[in-house]
Amino acid sequence: MSVPSSATADADVAVIGAGVVGMSTAYALARRGRRVLLLDRAPGPALETSFANGAQLSYAYTDAMAGPALWQQLPGMLCGRDRAFRTRVSADPDFWRWGLTFLRNATHQRLQENTLATLTLALESRAAMGELLARHPIDFDHRVAGKLHVYYNPASLPAARAMIERKRPFGVQQRLVDADEAIAIEPALAGARGIAGVVHSPEEEVGDPWRFATGLLDVLRTHHHVDARFGVDLQHLRREGAMWRLQARNGDDIRVPHVVVCAGITSKSLLRPLGLRMPLMAVKGHSFTAPCGANAPSASITDTARKLVFCRLGDRIRVAGLADLNQWDAAPDRVRVADLVALARESLPHAADYDRIESDWAGLRPMTPYSSPIIRRAAEGLVLNIGHGMLGWTLAMGSGERAAQIVVER
Repeated sequence: MSVPSSATADADVAVIGAGVVGMSTAYALARRGRRVLLLDRAPGPALETSFANGAQLSYAYTDAMAGPALWQQLPGMLCGRDRAFRTRVSADPDFWRWGLTFLRNATHQRLQENTLATLTLALESRAAMGELLARHPIDFDHRVAGKLHVYYNPASLPAARAMIERKRPFGVQQRLVDADEAIAIEPALAGARGIAGVVHSPEEEVGDPWRFATGLLDVLRTHHHVDARFGVDLQHLRREGAMWRLQARNGDDIRVPHVVVCAGITSKSLLRPLGLRMPLMAVKGHSFTAPCGANAPSASITDTARKLVFCRLGDRIRVAGLADLNQWDAAPDRVRVADLVALARESLPHAADYDRIESDWAGLRPMTPYSSPIIRRAAEGLVLNIGHGMLGWTLAMGSGERAAQIVVER
């Protein structure tokens, strides 16, 4: 059914996208007294890239994707020899433009700059999450689990130690421990073989992003009277006078003075007709969720060699990983799911009941070449909150606060 423009003319701002970033942005705006219209093409909140991601709130570990180690990985990425990190080469000029910028960021200096820029936002996000939960205790399996970042190559340890020191002035609690101490902290690591060292981050948190978004939607509707509409697939976004006009495939025609775009990888195609070429690349990841195994970890674990994470959510284990760059099909790839399960079995053979996997998932992470999101005003009445890559769940609350502040400070 078509919605008359008068039905939405009184909204102060439309938030496009109801993943964790869009939901957090809507909350930040509503809390500042703005009348918010929340739009998403899915039938509910957080049903795409946010739905079954790694579930780690990785506030301390914000290391950029591009760094000096990338140069050694590059041949395997391009030729398909790297089981976890692959690239689909194409003739698309956007692919080459993004790729060259990505490689320019693979230096010691830019790794540090990009990592610390994201760290600042992550710490803002942790504070904002704490304030939200103090007001509204949403139930989403949230807890302080701590995180163990496991290295199997001794050559990686000096860089890990140096990054810990760079983060220390920000108040980040991290330290490098040996295998024995790591196993004492998390006995599930006894199942791992060949550990060279582990970065322990005791303050890291976890939580189910879909349950969070569902609970936050109830808060938005109940306490802030946010108008949330789902199944709205936007086709056109353009400026008309003092208003933005949003036209959807189902005939909805919406006019609002302000728009915040939080549409993940879809933002790229939505913004291009406005002359905005966003440096976003789809990096496809997968996950599966299974019952806890005989030696399931309580802390979150990141296996740096296999590039996967283990996260306990209640009586289940979420395992997420793989990075398939320039893959734009969001459907789970059966071969890659099998690859993920095989890597997880190798890493921690008793962490999950791998024979009773309950569900699997795939999502397209919207990655910038510098691994930090784009949060800025792009035009009169148009704010962007996009490009969160692997850390959308971690950065969502802080990003929402920043985007809302840009709108308010007009």
